[in-house]
Amino acid sequence: MEKGEERVNEEEATAATGEAEAEAEVNPWEVSGKIDYDKLIDKFGCQRLDQSLIDRVHRLTSRPPHVFLRRGVFFAHRDFNEILDAYERGDKFYLYTGRGPSSEALHLGHLIPFMFTKYLQDAFKVPLVIQLTDDEKYMWKNLSVEESQRLARENAKDIIACGFDITRTFIFSDFDYVGGAFYKNMVKVSKCVTYNKVVGIFGFTGEDHIGKVSFPPVQAVPSFPSSFPHLFDGKDHLRCLIPCAIDQDPYFRMTRDVAPRIGYHKPALIESSFFPALQGDTGKMSASDPNSAIYVTDSAKDIKDKINKYAFTGGQDTKEKQRLYGANLEVDIPVKYLSFFLEDDDELEHIKTEYGSGRMLTFDVKKRLVEILVEIVERHCRARAAVTDEMVDAFMAVRPLPSMFG
Repeated sequence: MEKGEERVNEEEATAATGEAEAEAEVNPWEVSGKIDYDKLIDKFGCQRLDQSLIDRVHRLTSRPPHVFLRRGVFFAHRDFNEILDAYERGDKFYLYTGRGPSSEALHLGHLIPFMFTKYLQDAFKVPLVIQLTDDEKYMWKNLSVEESQRLARENAKDIIACGFDITRTFIFSDFDYVGGAFYKNMVKVSKCVTYNKVVGIFGFTGEDHIGKVSFPPVQAVPSFPSSFPHLFDGKDHLRCLIPCAIDQDPYFRMTRDVAPRIGYHKPALIESSFFPALQGDTGKMSASDPNSAIYVTDSAKDIKDKINKYAFTGGQDTKEKQRLYGANLEVDIPVKYLSFFLEDDDELEHIKTEYGSGRMLTFDVKKRLVEILVEIVERHCRARAAVTDEMVDAFMAVRPLPSMFG
């Protein structure tokens, strides 16, 4: 495969996105059904993140690969190899990720991209822009403009609590920031994307209001450095890397198609699988179903109750059967959650071996998971409590970043 070549033609993949698959539905607003990630890679036209790239990250950053890399949570990419090529040459890049603020508090699935983005920022010592799409949530959800804006600031506090470096991080809400150079890039993108193409990408229908049809350029243009003149003035050829869940891929296939036509590098992506709902891995955690998710506002008792009551297991229904037959790890949610958050590889393998063979009971696996999740949530709550409104203002201030690189 030649440098920059996609596994399948991006325009063909873009046109196919709106087609329904019997076994799963994956788009930026809905994830449901049993997801076959190999098929999703083929459908979207991205590439699997292989061990050679993970080893290369380790070598270039002199840091152990993040658990989300080691365990295949971030499993697909577009041109991540080119980002690493540029970095090895001494060229700079920046990170871009985002959050659609539709709930008061984040759940653990929402934290995944931010935890990983913090690792990337620390490992590569690069600037980061974080988009809060309060305008999108107003258009898609039953929220007022004011409520969308309020939720954006509340979510910003949870994001800041992840530990981002304020000297390298700019957080912005669309309602506050869109205009000027950012809007110019939106118009350029809009002019390059036909109505038929945007319908093919996103599956819009004649019943959707025009706000939905016009929104994709808003999410596209943070990929272009000139959208942030206070940060990247004169650096129009700076590359962009986007860590995100794979359901956001349609936005950036569109962006990658347009970017060279308006004078920019295609943004690179590194994409994650979904953090499954407690009830089973036929979708992702949903803010609309509080019992499907562990929230950063849940108490230790809430977490214990949710895991014990709702977490779908592959264990047997009696101790005797469990000892005899063992657990089906492929469907076991506690094991899947441990694969995300248990740092110790040896301990995880021990649990999987013992539980799969029947020497460990479901009760013991759930107990260990509760301990880990309570620790994560309580640590996050302490950090969140220290985030003031003044800190949010500082992260969202339009100002140069004092130590963007290095």
